[in-house]
Amino acid sequence: MSIPHTLHLFCRVVDNYGDIGICWRLARQLQQEHGIAVTLWVDDLSSFQRICPEVEIDAEEQCLFGVTVHHWRNQEGVFSTGDIADIVIEFFACDIPPGYMAAMAECNPRPVWLNLEGLTAEEWVEGCHTLPSPHPRLPLTKHFFFPGFTSKTGGLLRESALEEERRKFQANTTAMENFLAQFGVTPAEMTSLKVSLFCYPHAPVAELFNTWKNGGSAITCLVPEGVAVEAVQSFLGMDAQAGVVQTHGALTVRVLPFVAQSDYDKLLWTCDINFVRGEDSWVRAQWAGKPFIWHIYPQDENLHHKKLRAFLQRYAIGIGSLVSFALNWNGAATELIAEQMDWPALWQRLLADRTCIACQSADWQRQMLENGDLAGNLLTFAGALRSVPAKN
Repeated sequence: MSIPHTLHLFCRVVDNYGDIGICWRLARQLQQEHGIAVTLWVDDLSSFQRICPEVEIDAEEQCLFGVTVHHWRNQEGVFSTGDIADIVIEFFACDIPPGYMAAMAECNPRPVWLNLEGLTAEEWVEGCHTLPSPHPRLPLTKHFFFPGFTSKTGGLLRESALEEERRKFQANTTAMENFLAQFGVTPAEMTSLKVSLFCYPHAPVAELFNTWKNGGSAITCLVPEGVAVEAVQSFLGMDAQAGVVQTHGALTVRVLPFVAQSDYDKLLWTCDINFVRGEDSWVRAQWAGKPFIWHIYPQDENLHHKKLRAFLQRYAIGIGSLVSFALNWNGAATELIAEQMDWPALWQRLLADRTCIACQSADWQRQMLENGDLAGNLLTFAGALRSVPAKN
């Protein structure tokens, strides 16, 4: 087997933080745990900076935590074979610069070329994982690599020390309290039901706030700045800037600054229920071991509803309250659901099943761990491909 030493990862930011979030986690893990020299090509450094404050948005090239970051401005450029990495990954079918691809074709041996796809629980993924796709003109073959939830996929993104770090942190009450205190969370708020909220603008946040406000138990909602702006500002009665807090009835809403990825993990670990969106925070919520509600990225013709149901059929087996709430949260409920849009009833049912959901979450983590991790599985596949002589 030919061992790869260098890797170039191309990322175009579409979903603000999900795309770069996944690519940045993967890049760091490949470098830190596997010793791969990684270059991350990314077109939106401003979004990148929100989850990695060390990013310099005006730099053409910079080194961050051992990873070389290249600002990907356009598709132009001339490349030589010396510029090409052993493994070349395009995230979610973004187009590699033509000049780079032409140089790939001149390499001997040629690099492993992978299209890292988006995560879905749909069954068809198993049949498409690792499928080859020859280039129509150049002597290159791209392979599709799918993350997923079964042994017939690439698995989920997960650092090797993540589970141990989570257990230690959640076992340390003082550490969790100190973490929240830096955002102004008071002792009274720490004893309330703590909810993190990360969603797309069209989520029914106002309806949920109204349910929480009029409920009988104290709830503290921690929402990053810039998320659900209209509903949050309406509740606050002022601009939703980091540090602002307001209480109405049983609900306290506190606006948090965007934090680095490691601190976002801790936020998920300290909250009792997490609302997450897209792919990156969705995966991290699964490793957090807490009840969560996923807001899926919208697609034309409501194709995202099919993906949502596919995941719920795997994850929420036998937990009708979780299925009902998630479908309503995503606008995917049907007339077959008796409590459609009855948010107080949906919320109470979800709370009543928290113990059941926690048990399911622990079992789900055990299943996912058996599939290995995405970075390790990707390198194993790439190494096997490099041991096969290229065909001209």
